[in-house]
Amino acid sequence: MGVMDTGAVGPPATLTVLLFVAPLLACARLGARHTALVCGGAAALALGADVAFGRPSLLGCAACGGALLLGGAITVYAAFRRAELESALTRAREVTRITQGVIQQPISRNLCGTHVRTRHHCAARESTVGGDLYDVAVTPYGLRVLVGDVRGHGLEALRLTAATITAFRELAYAEPSLPDLVTGLDTRLAAELGPEDFVTVLLAEFAPGEVRLVNCGHPAPLRAGHRVELLEPFTPTTPLGLGPEPRQCRARLQPGDRLLIYTDGLSEVRAPDGSPFPLLTEASRALREPLPEDALNHLYDRAIAHGGTPPCDDLTLVLCQPTEATVPTRAAVT
Repeated sequence: MGVMDTGAVGPPATLTVLLFVAPLLACARLGARHTALVCGGAAALALGADVAFGRPSLLGCAACGGALLLGGAITVYAAFRRAELESALTRAREVTRITQGVIQQPISRNLCGTHVRTRHHCAARESTVGGDLYDVAVTPYGLRVLVGDVRGHGLEALRLTAATITAFRELAYAEPSLPDLVTGLDTRLAAELGPEDFVTVLLAEFAPGEVRLVNCGHPAPLRAGHRVELLEPFTPTTPLGLGPEPRQCRARLQPGDRLLIYTDGLSEVRAPDGSPFPLLTEASRALREPLPEDALNHLYDRAIAHGGTPPCDDLTLVLCQPTEATVPTRAAVT
């Protein structure tokens, strides 16, 4: 009576716990079907352990089997749900990728006598569209180019980016002048922008021998011809959402000249010691490259080298170059 029958005890409790580990690991990596097979293997091992340790009691066998059955069912369901969620996430990422491609596509083509080439880096992981935006429109008034920067990051910035580009695509063909276009954009975006939201934009309109510009709080574009210079606005105005009072300026732009429009992701690059990116110097070197793609790649690589790491902010470069001979016009302000 004082001696316990080891056959009534069954496998040690630690072995039973270990048998739960395999299904748990399986549900984190495998699908429901393979997880079920692992659960079956664990149950078979439990049965084998019972036999190896001697005939278990009916109560112990039922308890062990019930625990393994319940644990197996839970892990199989967990594997099934994980596979469903991964599939849904994959579909969502694909939809996002396609949507981003519709919102903003890389450009490299001749439009109305001007070659336009873009280079864009989005700081957000697993995204191609962030707070920076650009678009082009061939309108009855000439080729119009939009480059902008939405305040903030994340989904809210993506929403405002899409809203700004959509408004530009609707209004670029209807408004006869760039100041009118800016006013229309500001009115259209009023319902989308919160109290602290704004969008800096640079609008360019290309005409024979010149480019017309309206700058609403955006970094000044850079013209590369006989020399490299910033085209600062004569009268600065505020970004969209902050009540801009746009004025248009004109600048000469002949075949062989280049106009570089960019966002502050380039102009605000800092070296590890805090020194600013020498924009005019580096742009002067980069824009000597004969091919637009090489020029933008060179400038982007120099910015990365100066900062020491990939940009932590969105960075957009748009290079425009007239390809047809035109009659020079006099620079003026309207």
